[in-house]
Amino acid sequence: MTTQQQQFRLTADDGYPLVGTLYEAPDAVAIIIVASATGVPQGFYRRFAEYAAGTGFSVVTFDYRGIGLSAPDSLKGFDMDYRDWARQDLQAVLQHMSLQGLPLCLLGHSYGGHALGLLQNHHLLKVAYFFGMGAGWHGWMPKAEAFKVLLMWHLVAPVLTRWQGYLGWSVLGMGEDLPLGVYQQWKRWCRYRHYFFDDPAYPELKQQFASVTTPFKAVSAIDDKWAPPSSRDAFVQHYRASQFSCAEVTPSQLGCKQVGHMGYFRSQAQPLWPDVLAFFREHLG
Repeated sequence: MTTQQQQFRLTADDGYPLVGTLYEAPDAVAIIIVASATGVPQGFYRRFAEYAAGTGFSVVTFDYRGIGLSAPDSLKGFDMDYRDWARQDLQAVLQHMSLQGLPLCLLGHSYGGHALGLLQNHHLLKVAYFFGMGAGWHGWMPKAEAFKVLLMWHLVAPVLTRWQGYLGWSVLGMGEDLPLGVYQQWKRWCRYRHYFFDDPAYPELKQQFASVTTPFKAVSAIDDKWAPPSSRDAFVQHYRASQFSCAEVTPSQLGCKQVGHMGYFRSQAQPLWPDVLAFFREHLG
């Protein structure tokens, strides 16, 4: 099946310009919107997008504000709330794509699993599927990984942010640089066992997530050190009104040595993708 790839621009309700890519399938049965992980540019999801478009789903990838093609010239002095990636950016993409008249499906990676509950227009979604969603608390992680994360939060990241005015992850080869607001809130929420649900500054989030009725499936790799199954389970319980299921995957099932937190969308993980599309088709009715 031939697919067409087209870059597009849209504007969030607060006026911020965003850049996305549409992988258009002829006679598409639905549109899959990919909600990225923290600091991961949209190009990382190209393989999945091309695969899904080849099976009859149009796919949209996009960069959150401050990331990739949606980044300003400099992150120094760039002000934003971590929740804006969902409540402004993803929300704008959903609204824009709803005009196409096709059912909308959400595929979230890590933060993309949080984003569903931060949306005001989640009713536009027919179904969702998540990889690597977790509560963020270091206590859910293996001890060695937890030590590395605490070192990053309390030693490395403070030095980088004081030096640059934002979290310059690219200096460490860890991915895209992050706006200061994202770093500050992420660090704060990762102090809590149940992430932002335990933060007294955001009491409204429990009820907000409890209002979501979108059915979903959440899959975790057993070697995902940042979001192991226990971390996922601590988070998904707050989607109290949604029908959902959880599953685990092992590297041996995919015939590879590791999946980790980023491997779900690498070429070696292609055996996982048919289940995503089958789950979506099942709920399209």
